[in-house]
Amino acid sequence: MSTQTAVLNELLEPVGRCLTREAAEQLIALRASPSAQARIEQLAVKATEGKLTKDEEVEYETYVSVGNFIAILQAKARTLLTTDNAT
Repeated sequence: MSTQTAVLNELLEPVGRCLTREAAEQLIALRASPSAQARIEQLAVKATEGKLTKDEEVEYETYVSVGNFIAILQAKARTLLTTDNAT
């Protein structure tokens, strides 16, 4: 786990405890728009090729950071739903 992910996970712990079942289900279903996904894929290819401009690098890092943020929230949502189903 990266340092950024660990920090986000720690800071988002209280948010995970506040989720309702409905909010958790909506978070799990959350996906990037087709245009955002296409842009992320474009930037990923350029990053692999080492051809990102400075602005594109910032943009790509932002997508990655927001993606990590959402992924952590989704993991907390899945945990909530799993715990709810176990009781």
